[in-house]
Amino acid sequence: MRAASGARAAMWGESIVGYGACRMVYESGRELDWFLVGFSPRKRNLVLYIMPGFRDYEAVLGRLGKFKHGKSCLYLNKLADVDVDALRELVEGSVAFMKQKYAA
Repeated sequence: MRAASGARAAMWGESIVGYGACRMVYESGRELDWFLVGFSPRKRNLVLYIMPGFRDYEAVLGRLGKFKHGKSCLYLNKLADVDVDALRELVEGSVAFMKQKYAA
């Protein structure tokens, strides 16, 4: 994540480690400072925050391995369950999307 974002890790709250920063502006006009990409080690699994979601990453997800996902959260039981190259591609795609959309 550091290599993809070019930024050092920083804590966002008590449980999220984020890389980079940008100012997100929602359609409603609400603004929020947020990270480019991040993760949170949770009790049940490791959560990665892939901000653009997964709609454009079907091929990558097919190579990823064992995982679950929500709208922008990727849930991994352990890193050994996934293909590291596919994971790197997701992280790099998320960072590129965030930098383009929010000019980070």
